[in-house]
Amino acid sequence: MNIKSLLLGSAAALVAVSGARAADAIVVAEPEPAEYVRICDVYGAGYFYIPGTETCLKIGGYLRYDIGVGDVLGIESWDKKDALAGIADRNDTYFKRMRAQLTFDARSETEYGTLRGYIATYYQRDSFENTVGYSDTGSAWALEHAIIQLGGLTIAYTDSLMETLTDSAGSVINDGIGVNYTPGKTHLIAYTFDGGNGFSATIGVEEGSGEAFTIDSYVPHVVAGASFTQGWGKVSGVIGYDSNYGEVAGKLRVDFNVNEALSLWVMAGLQDYDYDRAWVIGRSNYYGTWEGDWAVWGGGKYQFSEKAALDVQLAYDDYENFGAAVGVNYALVPGFNIRPEVVYESGYARDINGDKIGGKQDGWGGYLRFQRSF
Repeated sequence: MNIKSLLLGSAAALVAVSGARAADAIVVAEPEPAEYVRICDVYGAGYFYIPGTETCLKIGGYLRYDIGVGDVLGIESWDKKDALAGIADRNDTYFKRMRAQLTFDARSETEYGTLRGYIATYYQRDSFENTVGYSDTGSAWALEHAIIQLGGLTIAYTDSLMETLTDSAGSVINDGIGVNYTPGKTHLIAYTFDGGNGFSATIGVEEGSGEAFTIDSYVPHVVAGASFTQGWGKVSGVIGYDSNYGEVAGKLRVDFNVNEALSLWVMAGLQDYDYDRAWVIGRSNYYGTWEGDWAVWGGGKYQFSEKAALDVQLAYDDYENFGAAVGVNYALVPGFNIRPEVVYESGYARDINGDKIGGKQDGWGGYLRFQRSF
């Protein structure tokens, strides 16, 4: 073996050793097995297991575009300078709203029953009239519902039990036209007993809302209600006690399933109306949202086909306020609905003594909604 062969052999050995050491310095970790999202069909369609947990989550929402016209649902623009100049209703035109809403519904099973967390939040832009009467646009973000439920216990910011225990009102868009039926949203704690045979009963405490109706002591407003549901329909009732003013209001509702296409309902409200108080703060008590001692609402739905339904609602109260709404709900394609609606509203202006001022005031309005739900 000569010197040249020895050198070449040594160099090759060194290169091989260096390459092996370089390869040993790079350690590639084994890939972790992917955990694919699992479908959760325990609570219905759309739920999936949050990876690594036994909690089922459903994400939903909608995009909605509303257009309102007319005396009742359009924009009416007026200011003092216009009046002095003999110019009235300068900016009477369309009311428009675009809303984007997201909902999150998380559920899991515990030894005390189903644990649920529900959130509904939205962002919207409206057309509205500002302080000097010019049409303008405004935006708003709102938490519509935030609900924690465990078994029969509910802790929430949501619609008042005075509304939900009688299933709100009808299926029209403008269901509060003419005569209001709901106090609105509030903080509440409630417990519901489910008899398992169609009977349920709920009792709860609420904070109220607004300066006049938010509780002004540590004594909360109290609401209690019950319902009985069968194949023919449902009977439900609710009573609310306003702790600020020591007043009570109640509602009773009956729903009828006439056949597979037609459903009808009627609801009555009763309170001890205090006109002097209503003149000052807007209404007699937190739960009596109508004018006078009594009010009645009614309506129905007729399902023409899988895609189209007709919705009707009427309302009237003790002080001769009247409202009517008729609309069509048409599903153009799954997840996209078009809803035209016509409304009429009438009533009397009243003085401090409750006497009528002038003749009946009334107006018409039209509404059109486009909604993409998911």
